[in-house]
Amino acid sequence: MKATGVLVTEQETDARALPPRETFPAFYRREYPKMVAIAAAVSGNRAVAEDLAQEAMLRAHRHWDRVAIYQRPGAWVRRVTINLSLSATKRAAAEMRRMLRISEPSALPEPEAADDRIWKAVAKLPGKQRAAIALFYLEDRPIDEIAEILEVSSATARVHLHRGRQALANALGPEEVSA
Repeated sequence: MKATGVLVTEQETDARALPPRETFPAFYRREYPKMVAIAAAVSGNRAVAEDLAQEAMLRAHRHWDRVAIYQRPGAWVRRVTINLSLSATKRAAAEMRRMLRISEPSALPEPEAADDRIWKAVAKLPGKQRAAIALFYLEDRPIDEIAEILEVSSATARVHLHRGRQALANALGPEEVSA
């Protein structure tokens, strides 16, 4: 194929049609703080959230050649962050159950002081509800994006959000939960 007197290969033509890819450092700077917030909301632990967000971004970096060409690479890293957060929460709960079996009640660590009643209540929700609440309220994500990130239908995402709100209203009182 000739373009303005220069021979252009088919591969070069295809590359010109693609939008420019974002660099990983730019992606990291934009997405990392958001991933920490999501991981904190889902895991209920800010210190652990930073590690989880780092791990999600490390996985994005390892697969950047593939992730960068996704239409929305941020959705991919959100899904990884949520999966890691849910897994960490399950591991922590299992570890606590093991500690309860082998420890004296007086030897158990004190629970962390929560500085925000609402997010403490969110941390008690089931995983998908926590994730839906975090994505909706922290990032103002529409239902369709929440569904895509959670890999569920839009109707199921709405159900997770509704049930999460209901549980929060029951725990906190309806005046503290906005619909």
